[in-house]
Amino acid sequence: MNRTEKLEPLLTTDELAAYLNVPVATIYAWRYHRTGPPGFRIGRYVRYRRRDVEEWLRGRLQEK
Repeated sequence: MNRTEKLEPLLTTDELAAYLNVPVATIYAWRYHRTGPPGFRIGRYVRYRRRDVEEWLRGRLQEK
């Protein structure tokens, strides 16, 4: 990555829940069951890349 590239902002669990219009508990349940969008830990916090969330959503559309 060069100096002019910007990292994409990461979503918190609360932001992801708001974006998907679901309760935060649903995000945690999806994570526990490994059925939701992929997230990763940074220290004790879980973060989500918007592109991973969008890819997960596209996959959900294709399953129907």
